[in-house]
Amino acid sequence: MRIYGYARVSTKEQKLDRQLIELNKYVDDRFIFTDKISGKDMDRKEYQLLRKVAQNGDVIYITSLDRLGRNKEQIKQELEYYKNEDIRIKVLD
Repeated sequence: MRIYGYARVSTKEQKLDRQLIELNKYVDDRFIFTDKISGKDMDRKEYQLLRKVAQNGDVIYITSLDRLGRNKEQIKQELEYYKNEDIRIKVLD
């Protein structure tokens, strides 16, 4: 079992600091994936990489559900994907 983290902000100007401070309480720096891009679609390089490396039994920490997607439908689809892959999502907020 591996433990990963994912942090995202919507623009390059925004800072990931607060999310990273929270994630570092549970996740080693080397296993935190970050994106500075809108959540409007799933074309997020680091997020897609995380989806590829996370395996059955792993845990992914996020600071809030909206890090997975922009709307309820997107978030629901992502949670369903992880459930089917037996990957646990832990939401800190």
